[in-house]
Parts: sequence; C-alpha cells; structure tokens
Amino acid sequence: MGRAFFLTGRPGIGKTTVLLRIVKILKEKGLKVGGLISREIRRGNSRIGFKLIDLESGREGWLAHVKQPNGPRVGKYRICMKDLESIGVKAILKAVKEADIVVIDEVGPMEMFSECFKKAVAEALNSEKIVLGTVHYRIKDSFTEIIKAKGDIEVVEVTIKNREILPENIARKVSEDLREHARAARKDISGL
Repeated sequence: MGRAFFLTGRPGIGKTTVLLRIVKILKEKGLKVGGLISREIRRGNSRIGFKLIDLESGREGWLAHVKQPNGPRVGKYRICMKDLESIGVKAILKAVKEADIVVIDEVGPMEMFSECFKKAVAEALNSEKIVLGTVHYRIKDSFTEIIKAKGDIEVVEVTIKNREILPENIARKVSEDLREHARAARKDISGL
C-alpha cells in the first residue's frame, strides 16, 4: 500500500503553494504527477470562488462560485458538482492509474458533498501510489477524520515558520518512499 502526506493549516497559510512547490521538485526528478489542484479566485479584494485544475491536462472548472446558480451551499458559495466530478474526480482517478504520485487539493467541506469525490480519494489512498494532498484545518467530517487517523498518512501543519522548508523535506520523503518501494518490488521479483 502507498503512503500519503497531507498538508493542513489555517486558511491563507499557503498549503496549495507548498503543495505546488513539492510537485515542481518531483517533476524535476522525472516523476509523473497527476491529480487535482484548487485555486482561490479573487476579483479585487473579494474572493469570488474556487477553480479546479487537472494537473496533467490543465483542464479547468469551478469547484464553487458566489454566482453558481445551483448546488450545495457552503457559506456564500454554491458548489458546482458537475465540474467537481467531471474534472476533479476524473483527474484523481486518472492519476491513480497513470501517475507515480496522486495530488488531491483539497479534502474540505465543499468536496465532502460529493460521494464520487470521497470514493476517488479512498481509491487513491488504497492504491500503491503515494498521495500528496491538503486537508481543511477545521473540518470535522467523519471521512476526513478517518484520513487524519489512518496509520500510513502523515498530516503536516503548514505554518509561517516551516512553509519554506516543507517542499524540499516532503519531496525528499516521497523520493525515499519511492526508492524503498522499488527496492521491495525488486526483492519480491528476485524471490520468485
């Protein structure tokens, strides 16, 4: 089974920025990274929504928007279930099949409205792939509590003090885990 690293921390601390820096380092090492990134979208000083981006294809859609006409409501936003499932879920599942590392940004209250999203996250975590993700700081959903309590998942809080060193540290851990997995696979094959 794979191993997972989830970043958490207060809103605006830079979880996605740290995650993207880890992704860049891993890609520079020649690893195939796929999955989902979400980005805050602002107009002036106001946040108007969140975009979803498929890391592999670059395809974009809305996770939530203040002017989304329908869908579950979280605060002033309505969730675009269609984009979450047709872009976000597909990006995760494709990464499970084709990438070395699966990125899931983020497991939070908006995403928890989608059973398809929860199943995709579970599939990624139960695969042999390494998962990198972010998890909402204050979410108390039973699904995310299971993620936080799972033994092979390391949850790291991003702070102002550690956010500059985290990308290199986590990328190193991921590389070490991949090397260890490759060694174990070679050992299994040689024992046949």
